[in-house]
Amino acid sequence: MMLFALQEHVQEHAAEAAHGAGEKFNAGRTIIEHVTNSGLDHPLVHLPTIAGIDFSVTKHVLMLWLVAAVVFVLVTFTVRRYVRQGRAVPTGFANLLELLVEFIRDQVALPNVGRKWVNTWAPYLLTLFVFILSANVMGLLPIFEVVALLDYYVLHTADGSFLKQVVHGGTTATANFNVTAALATMTFFAIIVAGVRAHGFVKHWKNLVPGGVSKFVYPILIPIEIMGMFVRPFALTMRLAANMTGGHIAILAILSLIFLFAEKAGTALAGIGVAAISVPLAVAISAMEIVIVVPVQAYVFTLLTAVFIGMAIHVHH
Repeated sequence: MMLFALQEHVQEHAAEAAHGAGEKFNAGRTIIEHVTNSGLDHPLVHLPTIAGIDFSVTKHVLMLWLVAAVVFVLVTFTVRRYVRQGRAVPTGFANLLELLVEFIRDQVALPNVGRKWVNTWAPYLLTLFVFILSANVMGLLPIFEVVALLDYYVLHTADGSFLKQVVHGGTTATANFNVTAALATMTFFAIIVAGVRAHGFVKHWKNLVPGGVSKFVYPILIPIEIMGMFVRPFALTMRLAANMTGGHIAILAILSLIFLFAEKAGTALAGIGVAAISVPLAVAISAMEIVIVVPVQAYVFTLLTAVFIGMAIHVHH
């Protein structure tokens, strides 16, 4: 699917060159256009700007809605079906869902927030994990590439149509720093809420600095601790988005070598020769993303959130 996307760009540039434009294949522009959020200047759906915020629907907003809808429908259908059957032991996808719930509750939430608060924070942690995992997985599925193939060979919609816009741009919502920043912001406030619920409002803020410290250290320690409050969500934001973006850039860069070598040599045989190496390497990186990067990044974000919440609750630890 990525080869098709790159090939489409090559064909566009070739057509322009045939008319005298002479534009060459731009690997950098091709990569950026396929990993970033498209439609910032021309969004999919125009909505008004309120308080300086543009509420127009872009590709990544559409992906957020799609991920949320898929997760909601799939989980709701599975749980209701399990309840209607009345079985003591779930089967199929319900069994996998139960395994996931128990894993987050017993292996992530319980060791960090404690038995008293596990039922309070396990639902939030589970929601984070499932949403991030689903967004990561759906970002690797060639959903819009299939639509692009259908449009290219069958529908032939006009340039600038809604379908042409929706197939253009990155599909991994968690590779957008705005999305990861929103998730990290929720964690930021969750940490404060957890500390306030466990110790009270005043005591929570006093717990920012350890007791028994000389009063002369407070002018240095307090700014450092306040800075640390904001460093945590910043680290969560950058880690998830950078890791999800990096894999896609690596795959596209490797596949771009096919067209760069073909263009440089002036023959398709050079591209075919490079493809014998580039395609298996790109497939290997894709497999690594599916097996390692996608679940690990969802797990790390959820685990660090649980650790930060647990630190606010169990200050003495």
